[in-house]
Amino acid sequence: MDREFLIDLFADFGPVTIRKMFSGYGISADGIDFALALRAGLFFRADEVTIPEFEAEGSKPFQYSTRAKTVLVNSYWELPARLFDDSEELAQWARAALAAAQRAKVKKRPKGKKAAGKPAKKVATKKSAAKKRSAKKAAKKTVR
Repeated sequence: MDREFLIDLFADFGPVTIRKMFSGYGISADGIDFALALRAGLFFRADEVTIPEFEAEGSKPFQYSTRAKTVLVNSYWELPARLFDDSEELAQWARAALAAAQRAKVKKRPKGKKAAGKPAKKVATKKSAAKKRSAKKAAKKTVR
């Protein structure tokens, strides 16, 4: 799938951003990634709300192989092939995938927050560093 094909495919859905990713493209709307176009096919974001629809169509979750194992990515499911010929229904599935991605974004913890209960690291000030150096010098003088 090339970029132009994907733009045409999502025409009924609305404007999308398509950027190079892995062996294909990441597709987003309103700054939220909701689809992957890879060599293996087109995959939409899914969650507990939308996975039953993919299962009913006989779709499978995205998976890839490493040297040691096959990794199953249950958050992206293959788009049913019949939808490539029905742009209106594909747009409905794309809206559902975007909604699933939005729900997943809400569930994520905000980044940059410190975990509760962990004390912050103490930062040495210039004064405390100077005091330590003075103490070391005094200790050396008394030893001599």
